[in-house]
Amino acid sequence: MRKTADFTLLFVAFIWGATFVMVQNATSFLEPHSFNGIRFLIAFISLLIIYVLFIRKEQGVWSRNLLIAGFKIGIWLFLGYSFQTVGLLHTTPAKAGFITGLSVVLVPLFSVLLLKMKLSQNAIIGVIAATIGLYLMTVVDTASFSLGDLLILLCAVSFAMQIIMTAKVAGDYAALPLTLVQLFTVSILSFISAPIFGEDISVLVNPTIMLQTEVWSALFVTAIFATALAFLAQTHFQAYTSPTRVALIFATEPVFAALTSYLWIDEKLTVASIAGCICILFGMVIAELPAKKRKIKPDFH
Repeated sequence: MRKTADFTLLFVAFIWGATFVMVQNATSFLEPHSFNGIRFLIAFISLLIIYVLFIRKEQGVWSRNLLIAGFKIGIWLFLGYSFQTVGLLHTTPAKAGFITGLSVVLVPLFSVLLLKMKLSQNAIIGVIAATIGLYLMTVVDTASFSLGDLLILLCAVSFAMQIIMTAKVAGDYAALPLTLVQLFTVSILSFISAPIFGEDISVLVNPTIMLQTEVWSALFVTAIFATALAFLAQTHFQAYTSPTRVALIFATEPVFAALTSYLWIDEKLTVASIAGCICILFGMVIAELPAKKRKIKPDFH
């Protein structure tokens, strides 16, 4: 079962990495918040069907506190995907993948500030390495630190906060209902934000737009695989492998983002960018390795 868990989680990381290119292509037809609204609505409905068919008979699952907790986590998830989707309009998928991956390194930092956890030596090394990598990718490289890079960095911060907030309540509530509230929150906030940011949500009922291959294929893959099934798989299979191992597997996400960018859109990375990618990946991995002679508190990715 552990091998099955590892392979499934690796596939989840691949899906997450690969969708950077798909989302970027889709947002050339469908604006960011509109895309996220329909994506998370489809994901919510998919998991809701699973819940109704298999789990709804469980008693005492829903509560006011669960709704509040899910809503708070959903806000950070909404911010993360909003910054990511808009950021992809102004930066490359490969760079976005690596900067988003900084959330794995940011978690230990936020754990110190918000959960009062002690920062390990490995986490400190990881933060330093990732910071150097980010500098190499966005400052030394010919493409300077752009608006897109800043938005993706804010996305990484938001995802890290989502992990921290989840860590505070994960043991108190059932995983699937909590996930349902999160996904619904992201969908509603995205639909509310769309007209505020000047997006024309009428395109969502425009078959000329919605039937574009880039749009419906991206919605299908991101909603079903990268959102609904990915969250469900992570929740289920973490019971069969260690949190540290899960974090290491998910650290491959930016690698898959760069690989799929190269294969699908022939994106080239400069020497500085490659060096930055290596530093960030090293930082993400080293931050999740257990410290010597003591047990490190699990990461809640």
